[in-house]
Amino acid sequence: MMNQSIHGHQVIEILEKSEKTYTKQTLKTMISNTFGDSTRFHTCMESDLTTDQLIDFLKSKGKFVESTN
Repeated sequence: MMNQSIHGHQVIEILEKSEKTYTKQTLKTMISNTFGDSTRFHTCMESDLTTDQLIDFLKSKGKFVESTN
């Protein structure tokens, strides 16, 4: 089975719709539960991102602000 690539905007939409705050670990768990452990991600600027790389990218663009809780 070929790994799928999910656009980072799908993760951003989940973050915006959910009224939760996330730490990096809880966001990673949510992404894994939603899309699977081996899913790769892409954005308009990047491709073939792991979950950790996507989270770091979203943080660098101000799309994900990590909760301290």
